Amino acid sequence: MSDPMRPRASLRTAVVWEVLQDSLDRRVKATGRESLDVLDTGGGSGNFAVPVARLGHRVTVVDPSPNALFALERRAAEAGVADRVRGVQGDAHGLFDVAERGGYDVVLCHGVLEYVDDPAEGVRNAVAALRAEGVLSLLAAGLGGAVLSRALAGHFKEARQALDDPNGRWGTGDPVPRRFTVEQLTGLVEAAGLRVGAVHGVRVFADLVPGVLVDTEPGALEALLKLEEVAAELPAFHAVATQLHVLGETGEAVQTNGGSETGGATEA
Repeated sequence: MSDPMRPRASLRTAVVWEVLQDSLDRRVKATGRESLDVLDTGGGSGNFAVPVARLGHRVTVVDPSPNALFALERRAAEAGVADRVRGVQGDAHGLFDVAERGGYDVVLCHGVLEYVDDPAEGVRNAVAALRAEGVLSLLAAGLGGAVLSRALAGHFKEARQALDDPNGRWGTGDPVPRRFTVEQLTGLVEAAGLRVGAVHGVRVFADLVPGVLVDTEPGALEALLKLEEVAAELPAFHAVATQLHVLGETGEAVQTNGGSETGGATEA
């Protein structure tokens, strides 16, 4: 879990963090370098950047929000990793105005594709930032999770609207501009020249379970986390996950790693 002091937040990040940490460990072994160069596009206040820096890696965070970057600086300082975290203002469209092309072992693109005008360009830029041997961690909103949550809330017309809308939006009040299916995300990754190493469903149950149950029932949080971890790897649950996580690898990285070891199922 990314921040043991925030157990509820761990429901949103635990699965992704486990996959990411495993990927970082494999890259360390493959490169023979204890410290990797990591680019976190849209990294905000450092939910992933700071824990990655705690592992000893150098992280560059690109985000358009000055407030988020200020929070990142404070958070990194409090964690004692200010020397390994650098925040720069920018976005996926103009990524190489502030980041090095081909300069990173791992690129995180979490919660970005929903908001960019051209998701394919966003993925291509993220891939172009990778070294010849590199890994892309892609996290985006899933269509099925939104449809299921609207239907369970009794908003059946909105659920149907999300299914019919090309961007997966349930209405004008929907705060998320775009959602994806597994096929759409894996297609973007492959079109950008990467091999899909693993696909995971994120927050399959967490957004559907009443918060009061998780917070008050003894052992409920731990049990829910374990359930999420198991369901995340099963293709049957990808279609109803709130978010989808795709791990993309360059051809050279795949050869060096001897193939993906994350255990996730691929639906490409």
